[in-house]
Amino acid sequence: MTTAFFAFSPLVLATLIFLALLLKAHPLLSLKSLPGLIFSSVWQPSRGHFGLWPFILGTMWVTLTAFILAVPVSILTSLYLSEYAPGRWKKLFQPVLDLLAGLPSVIYGMWGVLIIVPIVGKYLAPLFGHQSSGFSILAASLVLAVMILPTIISVSVEVLNSVPLALKEAALSLGATRFEVITRVVLKKAVPGIIAACMLGLARAFGETIAVLMVVGNVPSIPHSLFSPAYPLPALLANNYGEMMSIAGYESALNLAALLLLLIVLSFGILARWYLPRIKRRLG
Repeated sequence: MTTAFFAFSPLVLATLIFLALLLKAHPLLSLKSLPGLIFSSVWQPSRGHFGLWPFILGTMWVTLTAFILAVPVSILTSLYLSEYAPGRWKKLFQPVLDLLAGLPSVIYGMWGVLIIVPIVGKYLAPLFGHQSSGFSILAASLVLAVMILPTIISVSVEVLNSVPLALKEAALSLGATRFEVITRVVLKKAVPGIIAACMLGLARAFGETIAVLMVVGNVPSIPHSLFSPAYPLPALLANNYGEMMSIAGYESALNLAALLLLLIVLSFGILARWYLPRIKRRLG
């Protein structure tokens, strides 16, 4: 009985959070259609316009760009640490990764404001023919990519190290080169775990707030390029919840935004859970 309770407690907790947000969002949903709120790009709370499309797009732009930047670097670094790095480098890197993973988000945000934003505004944007203050999707994505690197790398290294040594030795004894062993044996065995590590990093990226809020620009408009400012859902909630609650429908709109963020994260998690067994079967 106790075991069953603890097994189902995460599902119960997620359901309670979902229902609480839905209950708070209901007053607005009873007045306006859900598609109208999701796909409207007009955010003017004082006039009763609560279009969430710019915030949804901002979330997707920042998170997926950071993910695309972080994954190749994470996998290559993990392979180096697992298969090539001398023992002393491994001992040095692990504490550094733990330190980076434990740094407060505001530290990354300050680093982004002081270093990344000026680089984007003064150099990268003009290089590609854009004008930008530097506070942009690209700046937020770069900061966020650095933030999720330690998570993906640490888990991926553990997965790669768990590949049985006997498999590697068997491949080498058959005449395979070290590169062939890594690409055809190690990676083949470790792919499901590496994908799980990437999904873990993606989940963190979706929910990251403070660092992104400090460098993304926080402009409620539809972004047109990586150099445009944006306003992701977590930043919207952190900036505005608790303020201007006297405006009719405002609290409901923010709770709806939180509900959408929850559904987006859960959707990616469910997709990963559905896809991983198929990858395992395909790889044999």
